Amino acid sequence: MTDNKQATDYPLLPLRRGVLLPGSVSTLPVGRTRSLALVDAVSVGDIIVVASQREPETETPTLADIHPIGVLAKVHRVGRSNDGSARLVVETRERVGLEQVVQSSPYMRVSAIPAPDQNGDATEAKVLAESLREHVRELAGDAGGSLVEAVAKRLEPSALADTIGAHLPLERHAEVEVLMTVDVVERLRLVARFVNEANEMHAMRQKIDEEVRKRLGKHQRDVILRERMKAIQSELGEADESGEVDKLETKLAEAELPEEVQKVVDRELKRLTKLNPAHPEFNVARTYLETIADLPWSTRAEVTDDLDEVAAQLDADHYGLDDVKERILEHMAVLKLSGGSKGTILCLAGPPGVGKTSLGRSIAEATHRPFVRIALGGVRDEAEVRGHRRTYVGAIPGRIVNAMRKAGVKNPVMLLDEVDKLSQGWGGSPEAALLELLDPEQNHTFTDHYLELPFDMSEVMFVVTANDLSKMSPPLRDRLEIVEINGYTPEEKLKIARGHLLPRKLEENALGPDAVEIDDLALRHVITDYTREAGVRQLGRELGKLGRSVALQVARRKPDEPAEAVHVAAEDLDEYLGKRRFFNEVAERTAVPGVATGLAWTPVGGDILFIETSQMRGKGGLKITGQLGDVMKESAHAALTYVRSNADAIGVDPNFLEDRDIHIHVPAGAVPKDGPSAGVTIFTALTSLLSGRRVRNDTAMTGECTLRGRVLPVGGIKAKVLAAHRAGITRVILPHRNARDLEEVPEEVRSQLEFILAEDMSEVIEAALEDGHEPEQSQLGLTVLTDVDSSSPTLS
Repeated sequence: MTDNKQATDYPLLPLRRGVLLPGSVSTLPVGRTRSLALVDAVSVGDIIVVASQREPETETPTLADIHPIGVLAKVHRVGRSNDGSARLVVETRERVGLEQVVQSSPYMRVSAIPAPDQNGDATEAKVLAESLREHVRELAGDAGGSLVEAVAKRLEPSALADTIGAHLPLERHAEVEVLMTVDVVERLRLVARFVNEANEMHAMRQKIDEEVRKRLGKHQRDVILRERMKAIQSELGEADESGEVDKLETKLAEAELPEEVQKVVDRELKRLTKLNPAHPEFNVARTYLETIADLPWSTRAEVTDDLDEVAAQLDADHYGLDDVKERILEHMAVLKLSGGSKGTILCLAGPPGVGKTSLGRSIAEATHRPFVRIALGGVRDEAEVRGHRRTYVGAIPGRIVNAMRKAGVKNPVMLLDEVDKLSQGWGGSPEAALLELLDPEQNHTFTDHYLELPFDMSEVMFVVTANDLSKMSPPLRDRLEIVEINGYTPEEKLKIARGHLLPRKLEENALGPDAVEIDDLALRHVITDYTREAGVRQLGRELGKLGRSVALQVARRKPDEPAEAVHVAAEDLDEYLGKRRFFNEVAERTAVPGVATGLAWTPVGGDILFIETSQMRGKGGLKITGQLGDVMKESAHAALTYVRSNADAIGVDPNFLEDRDIHIHVPAGAVPKDGPSAGVTIFTALTSLLSGRRVRNDTAMTGECTLRGRVLPVGGIKAKVLAAHRAGITRVILPHRNARDLEEVPEEVRSQLEFILAEDMSEVIEAALEDGHEPEQSQLGLTVLTDVDSSSPTLS
């Protein structure tokens, strides 16, 4: 280095991470404020100083934060990007030493002095340079080709060292060391050491690649990089663990697994760590362990023990349903007193629209448990419930296990919706798959086919819903605590409409709570004249239609019209909802002898029916129509036999069949009908026809009748009585042994009806027939199922 060094001022571009050596052309990205100001100030051909920062994280470096030696660089190109950053293409030249900062803003300028090479012409330098060329020619690897090409040119020893240093894959501190070494001999030795290390690394890589190739087949060449990593870890003596597997292992360790499950998990984890990630079994094993890790083996929700809070929540969400609410409170009381967490299994059975599904959600909210719903309607494969075995490709857990994963706790409220609509297909019976789940003595070891491990389901509160219990197998029904919901009375519907349905429908139609005024009489007419159902779903639709009509009326108002509430009275319903759909047909149908009003049970609730009879000239034949089942046909034959054998007692000509035929018809012929409870009604209709005495138009009846005239009990009394009340009936004839079933009928309905409890048909005839005698004529007695869907009525 000469003694006379003259300092020159240059713009300074500090580099965060890169290191530039003399004799190269590089593209530098520029993004910091001061560096962008430098880019704006320089032009093509200008000379700047490029130096490296000591710490890349320093945002605004001073001279002390920059290495003391940099390189002069000539600007070849300046480019700006749309995002505000810039790029400089520079050609680096000789080294310079940084003396002091002469300007800090808007960009840095420093005074720099030359840092010339030392011992560049020494013989040792020339010998080292030639030896380094030979070494580079022997180098093979990722950078070997570019290095051989670079040293093919006849370069001075100093330039050779810088060129090789720039082409080697060196770490940042090694590049800085090369830049800071101004003695050419030392620089050549330093670069030679780096070349030897690169050569050794290349040889090691070749050895590792060779080992990998021996272990891999041709179909696994796409995973050579993963195998190379495994070989490197083997050389270093490190364990081959994947980060994902480590996380999974940690998650499983935190899951507090039962001992039996922990043994299986340990075995599967050991197997997983030995599998190649590209092996098909790797993902199968990992997915299996992830499923186990996601299940709530020991996590429980904090269940409230405040019975008043639970009762208030249930009352706020649903009006009525006292039996169900009482059963929930009983369950919560047992949990509170015992301190345990045993689950329960409730089956809410009843017609559509009575709130079975929404009641399950209310139970979860009231008890502060997570709520999961499983729709079982139409499921016909047992594997959908209990999962597929892992031997099948694409095997997954069943719906029960997935619901528990979603719930995240061991004690959720699980709603099994429409369980009576499970169907049986070639994949087995899904209903049979529920037998273990819904058995309190077995579900603590519920086993899914996918898991093949026992999972405790005993703390789950199961709520099962069904419309028709007769479609469920006896073993499944035996496991359920059945709570029947037979429908609402008109008064209950009125309160539900006022408190729940109407506010919701107004909100759905963008109407405020004060936008409509509908009086109770109008609501009663909607309930009786536009719906005839056990639940309130159709009532909700009618109120929604009313809301839409009002919304149209409000939307058509002119801006200057006052925003008054729309008043809806009973006489306005035809305008909003159209013509009435249902009428009281009892008086009209029973106006002539031979027609009796019966009560039927259907899956959608109770209903009334009319059985009509007629006689004509003939030879004593009996014709039965109306798509009746065998049981109902037998009731008709028994009724005819009873009337003939007791003709004198009931005032009928004993020889009425000598020259006449009898026809019994039950209309709604497209709907199949069966069951024994129409027996009393058929007896009454035949007696009315043959005696000429009309059946009272305010009376309906149900019951099975024997050949001797005994009246036997039947089921569905509550649903049938509610149907009679909806139809305007005021007198109901029931079997005497059904008297205890009247306790289930709401008091407000019982108080409006007169009940006649009969043990013999003579009592029925006395209560049902009028005293007057009508002239004998051909009459029809009709059993019409009003508001009945495609479901078959069961007269039992």
